[in-house]
Amino acid sequence: MTQVIVQDSAPVTLIGGGEVTQSDLEEALLRAPTLVAADGGADRALALGVKPRAVVGDFDSLSPEARAALDPSILHLVAEQETTDFDKALRAISAPLVLAVGFLGKRIDHQLAALNVLVQPHGARCILIGAHEVVVHLTAPLQLVMEAGAVVSLFPLAEVTGRSEGLEWSIDGLVLSPMTRIGTSNRATGPVRIEVDGPGLLAMLPRSALDGLIRAMLAGPSH
Repeated sequence: MTQVIVQDSAPVTLIGGGEVTQSDLEEALLRAPTLVAADGGADRALALGVKPRAVVGDFDSLSPEARAALDPSILHLVAEQETTDFDKALRAISAPLVLAVGFLGKRIDHQLAALNVLVQPHGARCILIGAHEVVVHLTAPLQLVMEAGAVVSLFPLAEVTGRSEGLEWSIDGLVLSPMTRIGTSNRATGPVRIEVDGPGLLAMLPRSALDGLIRAMLAGPSH
């Protein structure tokens, strides 16, 4: 178990080594000013002109140049190989919310690993920010104002049931499972409310929904 390294009463930005643009990072930092890097995410942060407060990982992808540019006191080695650097870094953060950039895009296996981490139990809730979508694990009822026609994709990583309001195709009475029924390409008819009966369901929403999603997650229960 990774110990808490960064503690903050405000949301925190976490950067990985995947695809992330200057605007991605600036948008996240505007909403979550403290920056933490997961291993090689420190290289991405430095390339974009920002130094992280802490770097967490097994350091197999942190470059010698980035290591030399950073104060050794902010480098937190977690040597075990059982978890990904995203998982290590997320467990090291105590905050009401984490905005994660640089974990989607590039390699498909890394994206799948990031989605797997998202449904694991962590102290901080997390929003994955991609080029066009944001992804969140539904652990508490989510109520969100959305435009009619906006895509709301629900993807189960475990068997789960729940209820919905404001979706063109309701999930009431359905058993969602990665082996049978999934819920991609659903659409909002207006304000949306989704409630699940257990862990394992990811919601993939338009990037334009980010601010509303942040407000909803900060206002709701932590789990």
